[in-house]
Amino acid sequence: MNKVLGFNVDVVGEGPVALEQTMVDEGSVYVKGMDDLPDHLLWLIFSRLCVSSDLNSISLVNKRFFELERKCRHSLKLNDNGLKIIAALCPGLQELGLRFCTFITDVGIGNLASCKGLQSVKLNFVPSITGRGLLSLVTGCKNLSLLHLTLCIHVNSAEWLYFLGRLDKIEDLAIRQCKGISEGDLARLGHAWSRLRKFQFQVDVNHRYMKTYGHLALDGWHVQDINCETLEELKLINCLISPNRGLGCILPKCKYLVRLHLDMCMGLRDRDLVCLAMSSTGLKYLSLRCPSDFSLSVPANYSPQLTDESLKAISKYCKILEEVSISFADGCYPFVPCFSLEGILALVEGCTMLKSLVLDRVYAFNDYGMEALCVARALEKLELIQCPEVSDDGMQLIRHLPSLKHLRVAKCLGISDEGLAAFTGSFMLESLKIEDCPKISEKGTQGLAKVVHFRCDLTWLY
Repeated sequence: MNKVLGFNVDVVGEGPVALEQTMVDEGSVYVKGMDDLPDHLLWLIFSRLCVSSDLNSISLVNKRFFELERKCRHSLKLNDNGLKIIAALCPGLQELGLRFCTFITDVGIGNLASCKGLQSVKLNFVPSITGRGLLSLVTGCKNLSLLHLTLCIHVNSAEWLYFLGRLDKIEDLAIRQCKGISEGDLARLGHAWSRLRKFQFQVDVNHRYMKTYGHLALDGWHVQDINCETLEELKLINCLISPNRGLGCILPKCKYLVRLHLDMCMGLRDRDLVCLAMSSTGLKYLSLRCPSDFSLSVPANYSPQLTDESLKAISKYCKILEEVSISFADGCYPFVPCFSLEGILALVEGCTMLKSLVLDRVYAFNDYGMEALCVARALEKLELIQCPEVSDDGMQLIRHLPSLKHLRVAKCLGISDEGLAAFTGSFMLESLKIEDCPKISEKGTQGLAKVVHFRCDLTWLY
């Protein structure tokens, strides 16, 4: 008898439903060709075909394929009743994924409460559900260990977070661009922080009311002792970091963090990263994206408080760091001091196990920095994106990096075919990506790596 472990449902626009079932059979089934496959497997294959000509060709094979292809094209959209049927037929359901299911409401999500073994739920743009539906889900499915919410725009109640925290089962929580949930609501998780291993929180900056900047967004989260020592992966995007409040309480408490991604986090200070570096000495991945200019209004007294001290602390304490990405947001040269060449080089020199370095719009990085990269003996991957101070001389210097295998150069005005010529005949590069560089020609990239990707779209210059 088949045991259904998971469903993954995609509804794209007005197109058909692609319903995947992961099954474990007691026996093995051997087939000689497509004709021997059962209807439900053929349905799955047909539903993955996106090109009309492919579907038309399939329908001409035989009458059976014609009927299945026709039904696949006109399949019903998943709604609350469909989820009710899934819950009734699959009481042992463990994993569920819904994408672009605009007809699912709180009623449908509530039907899943009968699936007591449900452990993983991923909801991507299910806009009709609210906090009431999630409350029914978390109170009914007490074994939920993974919950991902993306663009669930009407989820505006944090009561479900309180009950999710009380279950003390959640290990992987991601809340992305759910405009009704703010940093202050995360306090409802309570003791669940001590069990979380992965946490992602992304604020939809287009829907954030700027009047909530500062302390208003954190009114629900008072100073408290939070235990988040088990956290291994933390990703924060467009968040507010306030001293000793909200997410600012979390960073210094992470002791076993392996991956850290901070993207446009307002209020982030040197002290936050220094404390984190001192406690999370096992950090292996670091991605920092800082503001370079602001298209949104911010308080007049706001000034970024990140300097080279953060990078120097990371180089001192995080000795096994392997991947680093430093970037600035779209805009002109940073109007306030932030990371300089000195700080970046200190990071490279201190982290001797560094394998990947990505620099995006780091205008301070120049040929001297390229020369200093030669100490990174373990560096396998280097990406330079819109770094105008790097020239052909700098490219010739990294020719001597012994472990370099993957190189990407994008939107760099100072690099030409002459700089790339240093790699001719070296056979050291496995992949080379050249994107939107006006002085580099496709001919100049030939034979420099096993795999070469070239693109030249110069519209970004205008």
